[in-house]
Amino acid sequence: MLFRASAKTVAVMALDGSLFLHLTDQFVHMHGYRPGTSEIRSWERSLPVLAAVLEDAGLGDVEMMLEYALPLNSKRADAVLAGVHPTTGEPSYVVVELKQWSQAEPDEDDPALCRIDAYRHSVLNPIEQVRLYCEYLVNFNGAVAEHPDRVSGVAFLHNATEFGVSGLRAVELDKRGQLFTGERRGEFIDHLRTRLSGRHPGARAADELRAGRTVPSKQLMSVAAQEVREREQFVLLDEQQVAYRMVLNAVRRAKQSDHKEVVVITGGPGTGKSVIALSLLGELYRQGVPALHATGSQSFTKTMRKVAGARKREVQELFKYFNSFMTTEKNTLDVLICDEAHRIRETSANRYTPAAHRTGKRQIEELIDVARVPVFLLDEHQVVRPGEMGTVQEIKAAAVAKGLECRVVPLESQFRCGGSDAYLRWVVRLLGLEPGGAVVWEPDDRMRLLAAESPQEMEAFLQARRSEGYGARMSAGYCWTWSPEPKPGDPLPADVVIGDWSRPWNLRGERSVSGAPPSALWATDPAGFGQVGCVYTAQGFEYDWSGVIIGPDLLWRGDRWVTDRTASKDPVFKRSTPDDDVDRLIRNTYKVLLTRGMVGTIVYSTDPETREKLRELAGGRLERRASTV
Repeated sequence: MLFRASAKTVAVMALDGSLFLHLTDQFVHMHGYRPGTSEIRSWERSLPVLAAVLEDAGLGDVEMMLEYALPLNSKRADAVLAGVHPTTGEPSYVVVELKQWSQAEPDEDDPALCRIDAYRHSVLNPIEQVRLYCEYLVNFNGAVAEHPDRVSGVAFLHNATEFGVSGLRAVELDKRGQLFTGERRGEFIDHLRTRLSGRHPGARAADELRAGRTVPSKQLMSVAAQEVREREQFVLLDEQQVAYRMVLNAVRRAKQSDHKEVVVITGGPGTGKSVIALSLLGELYRQGVPALHATGSQSFTKTMRKVAGARKREVQELFKYFNSFMTTEKNTLDVLICDEAHRIRETSANRYTPAAHRTGKRQIEELIDVARVPVFLLDEHQVVRPGEMGTVQEIKAAAVAKGLECRVVPLESQFRCGGSDAYLRWVVRLLGLEPGGAVVWEPDDRMRLLAAESPQEMEAFLQARRSEGYGARMSAGYCWTWSPEPKPGDPLPADVVIGDWSRPWNLRGERSVSGAPPSALWATDPAGFGQVGCVYTAQGFEYDWSGVIIGPDLLWRGDRWVTDRTASKDPVFKRSTPDDDVDRLIRNTYKVLLTRGMVGTIVYSTDPETREKLRELAGGRLERRASTV
């Protein structure tokens, strides 16, 4: 959170102007850039109104936790009010979503969405928004996980009249989802008094919430079976919920009027694309809607089949590949969910494709044609192989060429890397994927970053984290030759050799060998720790601690990175692959590897000069900082 104080202190600071200066300074410190004009305006116009309401309610000693960061993602609640319940005497928390809207109306297709003049697209109804924030907080904060009744939520539209927003209450109201307008300020005061006592300060309750242990994330693979069959394993927030509902609304339109449209959901690592994909698949599956999930990743698809379809063959059959639809008739499916769509290729044909199936049709066209509602989820900055061409522009162009409407939903909040936006920005600036140059990492309370002096040190550190119950993996750039897979019973060849340390690559094949899991399960099977993963087995997955070995294909020289294509052993790079493409793909590869960790990342380079630079940028050596981990 950016700031915490009693309501009466916030009111005084708002009056003298120091509150907004303090919030701005804290924002810059935490995020590395200044807040936008609209954010500052919302602080100046909404926070004083909320503080005044609390003072008028006799709740001046209630603690206001402003811009409260939800655990394990980058979303922030405008305010969490911490105090004591007037009846039970237990800690009580009210999550508040503040809106400056003067009017809003429900979306004509879905009351959980709404439309306001300031936005081109529908946004989430604030009642639904704050309800989901409450659910998420209960799911991931140990202080309230066993006491869900302690959390309630309200949306306060202080500029709105009842007439201007009355339609928003078409959704169900409950204790986690209430709405009050400026016109009903008195009722808002009465409501707050039912949840918070004016006789006790809220500091201790705020301490308890702040100290609440973050419940380990319900990681994608471990809950896929329940997600597909039972739903509600994940709570989708804000634009995730909008994207989810836009797809379901498109499906309903397609059924009602023989309609067809394309939906593109785009976002960076950890923005929840695969969570949305699974949530959609689960809902459609339960409704009996013909739908499939497809990716261009063998590892991802096989893992989904194994975990989500562990006991039901029909669930396994929901997970396909992008090249599975070459001979499928048009509009066979109601919905095709194309996850990891940045891995779409020019054509589905390969050297094993029968001549009769070599139609020359583009893979994007095949995927659009096969379903009434094709859905593409992608991150354009995760292209790591030559020939991958899944971009928003390509998909929109293909849809327009067919006379189809194409809706694009951007996802901004990310859930990977502990929800640390600062860490993701550090990575893209480190690798030169965004302007500004590499900067020294400033530790936040979401993500840990360490630099190792040797692969032995990295492995020992990760093993120690595993002994504490965390998951961990080591991965590396593709700078070592991959030996043929051994016969069952034979030891794995130790291909990744750095000085006197050596470890095997992850397996290539589809069966376990010598206790190592098959390639597709390296990232999710605990036995994968003994091998070094590559980008193709790590992409699309996450684990608690990530150890990344930067090989000699990426070197720091002087004041910049230099890529050495001759050091790469990746067979996808041909002599005809341009140097600029190789440079971009190598950097993207390390971006993928450096963004797999949920709790922390430890990085090591085989090159001394690069290692020294990483030590400088990561903030010091491992042995000096490990005690704080």
